[in-house]
Amino acid sequence: MDISNSERAKVLVQALPYIKKYAGKTVVVKYGGNAMIDEGLKNDVMNDIVLMQLVGINVVLVHGGGPEINAMLKKIQKESKFLNGMRVTDQETMDIVQQVLAGKVNKDLVQRLEDAGGKAVGLCGLDGSLLKADQLDTELGYVGEIREVNVDILRNAAGNGYVPIVSTVAAGYHGEVFNINADVAAARIASSLGAMKLILMTDVRGLLRDKDDESTLIPVVNVSDVSRLKKEGIISGGMIPKIDCCVDAVRRGVGRAHIIDGRTPHSILVELFTDEGIGTMFY
Repeated sequence: MDISNSERAKVLVQALPYIKKYAGKTVVVKYGGNAMIDEGLKNDVMNDIVLMQLVGINVVLVHGGGPEINAMLKKIQKESKFLNGMRVTDQETMDIVQQVLAGKVNKDLVQRLEDAGGKAVGLCGLDGSLLKADQLDTELGYVGEIREVNVDILRNAAGNGYVPIVSTVAAGYHGEVFNINADVAAARIASSLGAMKLILMTDVRGLLRDKDDESTLIPVVNVSDVSRLKKEGIISGGMIPKIDCCVDAVRRGVGRAHIIDGRTPHSILVELFTDEGIGTMFY
């Protein structure tokens, strides 16, 4: 759809207060879901990140890679097992997770962001002891719970004009390597950096009052209301861990946390730079 120059100018004018507001601040984006699979949406996300970088926002991009891990496990004829929504990770699976996340997926994203005109550096939790973790649950195997985040390496990268792109494997204290849930890692990184915003990209519009009706989006939630919404069944299933991450981030000092629909083109820019925003905001 063609728009006039005056309409373009109105869009930029509407964005200006937000650009001023976020310049020099840190925004952590957890990248996942369909936006990580669809080629058009991939390009939209990379362009969003480049624009954010160019207007002075310190962006940290945290990613998962579940579909790629599943595909590699299938290739070696190893069954993917999950417990309470988390991947059961034995040593062989952990080796695959590390290869896929810290290798192929991470470096593909670095190249894609560079091709879009940005500057990026690929990191995993092992680099500079960025993420240190203990075992979360013996039943889950090499799945970790973050104990420390070394923010210096992220600040150094941002200070030199690079977007850190972080894959979520972490170093143990006794030579282990742990798989970390990407939502959890993004929340902990955001709180450790004192980020202004945490944005979790998903394949749903946000928190819905009726999960089968996208018109029932709840745009704003106070974290003190989350327990009540769980009791009422409004927060349930796969939304529980995502929202728990948002609550944890806000309570640890992140200004705002958002669950947004990554299926919407340029969803990050819509959230940051428009009056209406998108998805559900937690404060």
